[in-house]
Amino acid sequence: MSDDEPIQLTLGVNLDDEAKFENFFLIEGNNPLLTELQSDFSMLYLWGSPGSGRTHLLQSLCHREAEAVQPAIYIPLADYENYSTAILEGLSTLNIICIDDVHAISGNTDWEIALFDFFNEAKQNHSRIVFSADCSPQELGITLRDLRSRLQSIPVFRIATMNDKQSIDALIFRAKRRGMELNAATAEFIYRRSNRSIDQLMGLLNKLDQVSLAEQRRLTIPLVKETMGW
Repeated sequence: MSDDEPIQLTLGVNLDDEAKFENFFLIEGNNPLLTELQSDFSMLYLWGSPGSGRTHLLQSLCHREAEAVQPAIYIPLADYENYSTAILEGLSTLNIICIDDVHAISGNTDWEIALFDFFNEAKQNHSRIVFSADCSPQELGITLRDLRSRLQSIPVFRIATMNDKQSIDALIFRAKRRGMELNAATAEFIYRRSNRSIDQLMGLLNKLDQVSLAEQRRLTIPLVKETMGW
């Protein structure tokens, strides 16, 4: 495998093409985190609620490394049942290792031991790793005390949650990044009638973009109503 070939393909995991730092809507509370992620960090632990942008940031790191022709990998532990713990072996030789949804393996003895062994090997090899979960390391349901202790020993960042206005602004921002015109009134209409999850909002934006292009119509409230059946 060549250095610039996406390692993620060996896991059957494709990165989201839109998950890049320049597409991440930055609010003030996340400035220190973004600065740290783009520095020469060693190990980090990120946590935030579903839809907070954890996966986006981890995949952004992998995209950045790919652009620099550096080996990196993204592992979504939410899908750990699709993999063997053997995928953790030898990863410490890579430039960046992003391990998402650590909370998903809580209580799974085999995975907890494998992750503990991986952490120790990576620490010894000075590997650069970002762990992500939906809660702080102190709140993790990890039963292996030594693993929980290791995760608590590294720098921890909480991803700030956006308020309603920031979420609407993020929708407008992402639309603009896609070359779409989305005014504030239409963005608020979409936001108020969705479940307000950023993930769902981005999915709705993709669907509306496709319809807008296919019908050669501007993205307006009437178009949104017709497309979404609202």
